[in-house]
Amino acid sequence: MKTQKRLYDAVLAEHLSTQRQMLLVSGPRQVGKTTTCRNLADEYINWDNTDDRSLVLKGPSSIAERLGLNKLSESVPTTLFDELHKFGKWKQFLKGFFDSYGDQVRVLVTGSSRLDVYRRGGDSLMGRYFLYRMHPFSIAESLCQDLPDSERIVRLPRRMRDEDFTALWTHGGYPEPFIKRDIRFSRRWRTLRMQQLLREDVRDLTQIHQLDQLEVLVNLLASRSSHQLIYSNLASTVQVSVDTMRRWISTLCNLHLGFLLRPWYKNVSRSLRKEPKWFLRDWSTIDDPGDRAETFIACHLLKAVEGWTDLGLGDFQLGYLRDKNQREVDFVVVRDGRPWFLVEAKHAEDKLSPSLKYYQQQMQAPFAFQVVLEADYIKADCFAVQQQAKVVPVRTFLSQLL
Repeated sequence: MKTQKRLYDAVLAEHLSTQRQMLLVSGPRQVGKTTTCRNLADEYINWDNTDDRSLVLKGPSSIAERLGLNKLSESVPTTLFDELHKFGKWKQFLKGFFDSYGDQVRVLVTGSSRLDVYRRGGDSLMGRYFLYRMHPFSIAESLCQDLPDSERIVRLPRRMRDEDFTALWTHGGYPEPFIKRDIRFSRRWRTLRMQQLLREDVRDLTQIHQLDQLEVLVNLLASRSSHQLIYSNLASTVQVSVDTMRRWISTLCNLHLGFLLRPWYKNVSRSLRKEPKWFLRDWSTIDDPGDRAETFIACHLLKAVEGWTDLGLGDFQLGYLRDKNQREVDFVVVRDGRPWFLVEAKHAEDKLSPSLKYYQQQMQAPFAFQVVLEADYIKADCFAVQQQAKVVPVRTFLSQLL
């Protein structure tokens, strides 16, 4: 199978060449974390390998001996710890290793669970690492793997080949199915990935024992991407408490099955009292074309805001807008606390949404876009003119992100 360069090759290489902090890489199963990081590492230590696990359990000095840190070297080596978050004391281990040998080695750490939020004890790693969140392929990444311009951030538009766009829409952005482009393989790959997530990841990383009920919840969520979640309704259907339902959905987010978006307000506490919208990480499994289009755009926007934040280009957030009069806009991207651009996702509708124009005027957001999936690419910069809501093709708009 052919390979394709990733944006993250450049992101992680830049960090290793300029920063001493450990580099933690989180992201969904099969998104390419291990492949990308192994290309940059001199030594690979995998928690799932029993020999490597025994070495980790012996402590930092054993790792240092294996890496030859007690010998003179021309360069600083890079070591990769893979799936280390499965070790209950992984934070304590990394803290001890970094404090003892941080000047002699560069450290990469990967994991399928969200290393930034997952808690299983251990000491704080504050100040000792930077987090990078890896996402599947997007339109922009398939076209350009260079780092974004720190001044402008958004790229100039580029055309994606029709066959590449069709592959991304049909097979999703996870590297193997996107590159292989075989529908039979993609179906089997999705089934196996879901089985591994529900059986292996849930077993290894959580205290959830009601796996049959959890599978019922996952099946329900599969048909509700881009919709608001009513926790009480889900809890009643699955026969668990509302608090349990909230914990389970939080766990599924941590394991990257999907993510939640909350309505954005300047007063953050208000947003926490509203029901969130749920989005799957893999849009290729969604049958409804409208839901798939909104999820497709949501995944691209999440990748952009998390990537820009991880690269130190600002503090970015993604939310949606809704008021008591039922006016709603699908997405708002917030930059350093202020609305930057609004996005209304449409599968085919090219009549400008009144809510989009209303919210742009009320919030004074510089940009507002109605992004249409079934529209031909236009070679024009979506971000060239401010304060004017406009209809734009998805192929143009998303090519300018990350």
